[in-house]
Amino acid sequence: MTAGLLSRLYPMALPALGREIAPDHCAPDVAERKGCVSVIVPIYNELDHIDELLSQIQASPVEKEIIIVDDGSTDGTREKLISLRPSPDITLIFHQRNCGKGAAIRTGLRYARGEYVLIQDSDLEYDPQDYPALLEPLRAGGANVVYGVRPDRPERGLRFFLGAKLLTNLSNLLYRCGIHDEATCYKVFRRSVLRQLRLECLRFEFCPEVTAKLSRLGERIAEVPVKYIPRTEDEGKKIRHSDGFLAIWTLIRFRFAPRRNLVSHDVNEAAPFAVGFVRSPRD
Repeated sequence: MTAGLLSRLYPMALPALGREIAPDHCAPDVAERKGCVSVIVPIYNELDHIDELLSQIQASPVEKEIIIVDDGSTDGTREKLISLRPSPDITLIFHQRNCGKGAAIRTGLRYARGEYVLIQDSDLEYDPQDYPALLEPLRAGGANVVYGVRPDRPERGLRFFLGAKLLTNLSNLLYRCGIHDEATCYKVFRRSVLRQLRLECLRFEFCPEVTAKLSRLGERIAEVPVKYIPRTEDEGKKIRHSDGFLAIWTLIRFRFAPRRNLVSHDVNEAAPFAVGFVRSPRD
């Protein structure tokens, strides 16, 4: 993406952005920040929630960096993010087009510096005050992966509740992982473990993909309870029936995939998604 094109897309905003990135550019290698959690936030058309979301994440009482990946928003979210004052703990990344939640996480992971990685949805259904509880099993050395378990109630709607139950039961049947909420957003990983995986996901199938691959590689998934306030489709919930079918297929196909195909052999491979610009504290 050229500077001229960017200036047409985001008039008056060009100086606020950081360095230009070629679409196949690899994020620079940086030293791991021990004890720090990289909070990766995929965002798509969440203009109304940005300020409150950032406020809640920044108020969480843990050492962290925030990596926001705008996945081709068209509702003013991109312009709002560009207008944010540069911060030493926030990295902004802009996909040139909408690629999906999984794609955004994969891009964000390339810029993560923390010892741990936490996935934070941008819709305010989950509470960042739960970060300390989510990180505790990792810091205590009892696990490399932690899932946040939502209350076992159909408050999110019977369709979503039963769909999540199905995915959890299927995960336990296929992988014997003994978990209680496979579809939870709050998944936290030791970054060194997550970077070993060969991630292929594009959309919401990131969740079953990491569940399947980590289980196949022998990782135990620890769990802690988290708070959860669901939102409706009218309020902007983006997951669809087709995502449920894709999640089921993802769990099935990775159960029988060759084990060698689950592991990444090149952690520095070129990013597969076109990134236009990045504003990073490292610049």
